[in-house]
Amino acid sequence: MRRFLTPLVIALAPIGASASDAPSVVSVNVCTDQLVMLLAEPSQIVSLSDLSDDPRSSVMAAAAAHFAKNNSQAEVIALQNPDVVVAGDYSDPSLVALLRSIGIDVVQFPITTSLQDIPDDIRRMGDVLGQGDKADVLADRLERDLAALATASADAPLGAFFLPNGFSLGAGTLSHDILSAGGARNLSVELGFEGNGTLSLEQVVFYQPDLLIGSQPFSGFSLSEEIAVHPALVNYPVLLTSVEWVCGTPFVMDAIASVREQITDMTAAKSD
Repeated sequence: MRRFLTPLVIALAPIGASASDAPSVVSVNVCTDQLVMLLAEPSQIVSLSDLSDDPRSSVMAAAAAHFAKNNSQAEVIALQNPDVVVAGDYSDPSLVALLRSIGIDVVQFPITTSLQDIPDDIRRMGDVLGQGDKADVLADRLERDLAALATASADAPLGAFFLPNGFSLGAGTLSHDILSAGGARNLSVELGFEGNGTLSLEQVVFYQPDLLIGSQPFSGFSLSEEIAVHPALVNYPVLLTSVEWVCGTPFVMDAIASVREQITDMTAAKSD
């Protein structure tokens, strides 16, 4: 969809600091990759993670194809000699420690668990990159868009995350916030799930959700995915998550829009 950012990125182009004034950066995490590409001048970007140009992992895979990759190898990053490395909180601790031991500044970003955290992470990345003005514009717009959203009502359609092996997502996850902002309740939350958990096929059939939220299938055969296509579920509408659901970027607005569109289509189908 890419509805949220295309015009805004064009408008942001002249706003930030020039590359000569701003630090050079290496990213070793697929989510920090995306924030870096949104905010940094291209000449600031020394390299990105190996997943950055994988369309199954990043919403900005096409843009990432133009940049060098580092494979998260300390030797490669040391030779690239960036001013700063940005990583996730769960990036390889030995990599982070080694880079810091040789004097390379490493800034780590947490996994995003709430829509409300994203604007602050955008501004923090803007500070790291010397692109605070650009980050403020992006974060301010996202805050306005998030503030305009209504949370799901008590009688909203009931959604159930039913991923490979019955994996599900409850309160305190970005996916739950996206589902709720899109206008659906979350079965896992109503069952008391905090964070991640597992739903059984029997629970899904018993509670009769209006909508299943699944994952994009990979090529090949996987027993873990078989449960999601069980014959007992054949009549349930299914919304497949996408890379817009994964990272704390403004592209979450597209994920929210996909939920709203699904609910609108479901409502229209029921009224026919």
